[in-house]
Amino acid sequence: MSNEPSTTPNPAPPVPPNLPQPSTLPQPKPLSNLPQLTRYITTHRASDGLATLHSQTPFLWAGFDEDNLGFAVPFTTSTFPADLNDGTDLATHDALVTSGRLGLVNPGGTVCRVVDFAPGYASAMHRTKSLDYGVVLEGELEMVLDGGDRVVLKRGDVAVQRGTNHQWVNKSATEWARMLFVLQDIKPVVVNGKELGEDLGPEGGLPETEKKS
Repeated sequence: MSNEPSTTPNPAPPVPPNLPQPSTLPQPKPLSNLPQLTRYITTHRASDGLATLHSQTPFLWAGFDEDNLGFAVPFTTSTFPADLNDGTDLATHDALVTSGRLGLVNPGGTVCRVVDFAPGYASAMHRTKSLDYGVVLEGELEMVLDGGDRVVLKRGDVAVQRGTNHQWVNKSATEWARMLFVLQDIKPVVVNGKELGEDLGPEGGLPETEKKS
């Protein structure tokens, strides 16, 4: 087997009819005018156990909400702790993304996602059953909470969403904005005796999380 890293992106996944259809199917270039990104995966060389590059691939970008959102998912895990032995995590990730069944959250695992927000775009108010780390990479985004708090996040700022209902607003009329998110599945959040589940709002244009039986 060659030790040369792969540079071929995964094929665009099919989308099951029970999940929201992307407005643009995955493609190896951003929908925005922001730079293309590359995923680098490391592994261990079988011959001596030293670290080596497994692959480097350009991000695949899918459009949602009439292409006002560009989604790229460089990696996921489906167990916790993740199993890195014998490439289990790599095979599981590839199977998940090619199945087309990944929603915002991966139940029992994690999702690393980069999102581009069009100028002037405001997402639906939404809540996921997850703990999210969100890092602004480009531009500025206003985070709006359903309790009334609003804060503008600038490049390098980090949002820690703890299963709360929120909205993202790109207030620039001319510039795209970009965030990196890591979403982790969580135990159900209970507030005042009420369990809070996923709520993507009416016609929010976001992919729902498929419930595992």
